[in-house]
Amino acid sequence: MPLLVSITRSKSSAAITGMHVVLRPPVSADFEPWSRLRHESRNFLKPWEPTWAPDELSKDAFRRRLRRYAQAERDGTGHIFFIFDKKTGALMGGCQLSNIRQGVAQSAATLGYWMGERYAGKGMMTDAVQALTRYCVNKLGLHRIEAACLPDNAASRRVLTKAGFVEEGVARKYLKINGQWRDHLLFAIIEDDMSASRTQKG
Repeated sequence: MPLLVSITRSKSSAAITGMHVVLRPPVSADFEPWSRLRHESRNFLKPWEPTWAPDELSKDAFRRRLRRYAQAERDGTGHIFFIFDKKTGALMGGCQLSNIRQGVAQSAATLGYWMGERYAGKGMMTDAVQALTRYCVNKLGLHRIEAACLPDNAASRRVLTKAGFVEEGVARKYLKINGQWRDHLLFAIIEDDMSASRTQKG
């Protein structure tokens, strides 16, 4: 049964559209579909995420998330988007931009994302990441977007490569994932990469 929600309810950032997805910031009415999707995808997501809190899927925890997200957006340091199927309105996953640096850097230090198990492997996350990187450059004025993934996360590596990100190296013990400090592959895309891609397609 699809987890259907409105994709136009947000009062903050405008929606971002891809070929098959729509991204918008989460709102309180998203709690039920978010909680169900995360719950049913728990075993699928667990190897790639920080250890879940005991109240990870509670309504109070979701409200706290929304407050943190709103503060980051006000501060200009981060943006959170949920990913929806453009045709059905089903909630499929989420993307996060964090540690945004302004001034001389003009970059988003981290792009993170997750996809519900039932929607994985269908190209939806690649579409979402491509749409979000265009938004970062065209709307947020960022020059560089960075991302990291575990070396054994083949699906995430494919997403980043297909979206035009370039592998730049390895960060040792970079993030604590599922209770362990893990090495990560570092990727990045810059505005010039996107311009070159458009030229090649044209």
